[in-house]
Amino acid sequence: MTDEKPRGSFFDSLRQLTVTNDVDPGIPRGLRVATGYSWRFLVIAAAIGVGIWLVIQLKLLVIPLLVAILVAALLWPAFTWMLRHRVPRWLSIVIALVGSIAIIAGLVWLVIWQVSRQWSSVRDRTVAAIEELRQYLISGPLDLSATDIDDLLDQGLRLVQEQAELLWSGALALGSTLGHVVVGALLALFILLCILADGGRIWGWTVRLFPLKARPAIDGSARNGWVTVVNFARTQLLVASIDAVGIGLGAFLLGVPLAIPIGVLVFLGAFVPIVGAVVTGSVAVFLALIYNGPWIAFWMLVVVLGVQQIEGHVLQPLLMGSAVKVHPLAVVLVVAGGAMIAGIPGALFAVPLAAFVNVVVVSLSTGSWRTGARPSADDLIWSTVPRAPRGPASASRGSGAEPQRGPASASRGSGAEPQRGVTK
Repeated sequence: MTDEKPRGSFFDSLRQLTVTNDVDPGIPRGLRVATGYSWRFLVIAAAIGVGIWLVIQLKLLVIPLLVAILVAALLWPAFTWMLRHRVPRWLSIVIALVGSIAIIAGLVWLVIWQVSRQWSSVRDRTVAAIEELRQYLISGPLDLSATDIDDLLDQGLRLVQEQAELLWSGALALGSTLGHVVVGALLALFILLCILADGGRIWGWTVRLFPLKARPAIDGSARNGWVTVVNFARTQLLVASIDAVGIGLGAFLLGVPLAIPIGVLVFLGAFVPIVGAVVTGSVAVFLALIYNGPWIAFWMLVVVLGVQQIEGHVLQPLLMGSAVKVHPLAVVLVVAGGAMIAGIPGALFAVPLAAFVNVVVVSLSTGSWRTGARPSADDLIWSTVPRAPRGPASASRGSGAEPQRGPASASRGSGAEPQRGVTK
């Protein structure tokens, strides 16, 4: 009778191959360490690449999902306020959705109304301004010929058209057909309804997809990330409103055409931190330069810079009791990377997605998910910090601007209901 050793499973063999420490002693330790980091980095990069590829393939689902989550974060403060004041959940959902749709429809109507009235005059004035610039370059000190000027103008127009097409046709663009837009809008609306109506149970089911021991860490860190996304949405909504009203009113008083479309453009651009404010402010100044001349354009620039400075240093801390702490280099690189990968949708979702991932990673690495404490603002690329900290408790809230009241309060960050099926 022969004694046979039990045959190990495939995973046991794979574990022995990957975890073994048997290496050639002749290989320098530095090279072994560098090799270890290299193959791990390649595996992580491959996983990220596969994830991005899947997102691109499923863009008709991913974009409406991200839109619904961002809109839910925008509506969350008002929605939870109504719930705290004993407004029925179904009525709170109706008020939030109908109010949002009414505001959007009103803004769209105002933009269409003013564009239909002033577009012809703006177009004619733009053509005249380009011709004046052309004549100045021909007769000016540069001594350029008409052919050189026409070539430069053609190159500039082609460059603008190529960049615009790149943004509108990014990897995550829903498509140019009306059907894609309608389907995406309906899907986003349905997802938003599900989040507001039953977000707690949806999140509980998602957490249960992870191993039992990992559920508390996933749950706590993701709740911290959701609080950051809600704070981001609330802050950017305030920033967008102040900038849009201030710059739009300034354009109207200075006689710049299309003041309402400028205000709406500034409002939308404010949801892309730093980059959006620069781009939309430049559009306002450029339009004033073309239509009204350099002197009005100078005062338009003063208005843009003044409104942004007053909003960031006076009104926002006064109204919110906190100031935004942003790492400019990280935000600009994240927005640029998102725009390169996915065009306008990538630029829009880049910062909140990166802020969420940043908070989740920091919460997991520091173990703050165990206590529910917010990560330190110094470790985050986007955060809100209290205007006047009152002690250690305030310092712990340096990145969220909302106090943590315990598990019940945290459960409202993802679904407005305590999670009973998740191990705490």
